[in-house]
Amino acid sequence: MNTRADQLKAFDRLLTIMDELREKCPWDKKQTMETLRHLTIEETYELGDAILDNDLDEVKKELGDVLLHLVFYAKIGSETNHFDIADVCNEICEKLIHRHPHIYGDVVVKDEEEVKRNWEKLKLKEGKTSVLQGVPNSLPALVKANRIQDKVAGVGFDWEKPEQVWEKVEEELEEFKVEVAKNDADAMESEFGDVLFSLVNYARFKNINPENALERTNKKFKKRFQYLETKAKSLNKDLKDMTLAEMDVFWEEAKRLPKK
Repeated sequence: MNTRADQLKAFDRLLTIMDELREKCPWDKKQTMETLRHLTIEETYELGDAILDNDLDEVKKELGDVLLHLVFYAKIGSETNHFDIADVCNEICEKLIHRHPHIYGDVVVKDEEEVKRNWEKLKLKEGKTSVLQGVPNSLPALVKANRIQDKVAGVGFDWEKPEQVWEKVEEELEEFKVEVAKNDADAMESEFGDVLFSLVNYARFKNINPENALERTNKKFKKRFQYLETKAKSLNKDLKDMTLAEMDVFWEEAKRLPKK
């Protein structure tokens, strides 16, 4: 691997290229934080895909794309004299030191959970009025549910055992069934949300990331369905004209395909 000197040299090279692009490239010169925002979100999702695929070469490339965006924002910030990349780095360094008193101070912790609890307490001391203040409103709902539960657990608002959480899942399922029987659309949606929220909570207790778990299932379903489409096409058949029984034959074949 590269030495620290090589790493710093590479980062300096990126900063230099960013300076040149911002000065000379018509597209780069026009960009603002607002115009870059949606691109940054897209790059972050692409990085997430590469991580789930365990494609480390692609992870390296996508990390570069995300890093470029971070440098881009810092460059724009420097042009208005609000901040530059050094300010960004120093800010996060100070935060990490402050939030890790068990490393940079005399606080003693026994495990990871105590570290998380201390982290949330320190954030409140820094002026945040709620432990949920740091959960972005724009997060996808499934991710947000997981983060909300993780945050409140950090200050002790949590179940004691996974069995208790599963009882809650079953309770919410029964309440959902009641509303389904009534066919009340609004109530069904509300209760279904409660079912999902309680399942996310149970997943947390079992150390399952619900977003990753659902995305794995999405990928699995997509792969199997595309196999089904390919097989139907090879027989000059249209899926709309096939019976479920005919499609199920190929679906079962797809389930036996080697996992990537």
